[in-house]
Amino acid sequence: MELEYYREVVKRIRESDTDLIINLTTGPGGRFVPSDDAPTKAAPGTTLTTPEIRTKHVVELKPEICSLDLNTMWFGTGAVINSPRNIKIMAERIYAAGVKPELEVFDSGDIHLANDLIAEGALRTPALFQIVSGVKYGFATGVEMLKYATSILPTDCEWAAFGASRWAFPMVGHSVSLGGHCRIGMEDTVYIDKGVKTSGNTELVEKAIRIIRDMGGQPATVVEARRILGLTG
Repeated sequence: MELEYYREVVKRIRESDTDLIINLTTGPGGRFVPSDDAPTKAAPGTTLTTPEIRTKHVVELKPEICSLDLNTMWFGTGAVINSPRNIKIMAERIYAAGVKPELEVFDSGDIHLANDLIAEGALRTPALFQIVSGVKYGFATGVEMLKYATSILPTDCEWAAFGASRWAFPMVGHSVSLGGHCRIGMEDTVYIDKGVKTSGNTELVEKAIRIIRDMGGQPATVVEARRILGLTG
């Protein structure tokens, strides 16, 4: 959550020749690890903080997109907590900065929460959803899960999906088959093939593009992606 690190990375991208769509995370700051002997007290590893701190870098740097997690769940060694109140505050600050939130949903309850927040006006449409699968205690992977998840999304939205670890590339195919967008990168998998570690994000993206094209899809250009996502930058 160190603002200066975000500032340096964004500055380098904006000063380069690329026209990348910048998407920053607001995920850090949501973890609570209970102490074994006093569960109401935070143990080492806790990062839980205010929605204002979690969105400070977004307000200052104004990327085109930023993630907004809707999950409250057990995640690894601690609980991730995103209360409806905090989500509303974060969303308000994100919209005020002229940024589009990427709504990350880890289970069906997260989508139901998003639908309620859309009905209340706290989240706006057309929305952008990212369906996260393969994280323990969240959505399982597979096409049947994805069919169900997309069936309860609001009609006025764009969506993408991804799978963690060995499910990363199968989920690329499932997303394409159901008309969704794809996500791939080293946050989700460090393997290009079974037992073979990737040399970097470029290799992962190139393999995903091959899958998309083999299935009859076509990767969007940056200009096309901005149009699809309703970005004005």
